[in-house]
Amino acid sequence: MNEEYLKLPLVKNQVDMRFELIVDGYTAFIDFKEHGKKIWLIHTEAPEELKGRGAATAIIEKTLTYIEDKGYKLIPLCPFVAAYLKRYPEWERILDESAKPF
Repeated sequence: MNEEYLKLPLVKNQVDMRFELIVDGYTAFIDFKEHGKKIWLIHTEAPEELKGRGAATAIIEKTLTYIEDKGYKLIPLCPFVAAYLKRYPEWERILDESAKPF
């Protein structure tokens, strides 16, 4: 993750059902669905102003860390998250059994 994102807080927006990362006044987000201790990551989006700066990758990394820290299991529906998981297979440890093999 780019150093500029390390200190930025991840926001779990329960109203809009999305994780948010606000960078320079712009919001990158991941839509999610939650039931019990499972989280489905549905869609990742970064505004045009943040494209190419690693904001989408940063929100994925922060969201995966949140999921692990809170004891959730992940079901990745978002293609961008799925591609990230293929690049970093060590995150398979948080996948829900229904999402394996990945």
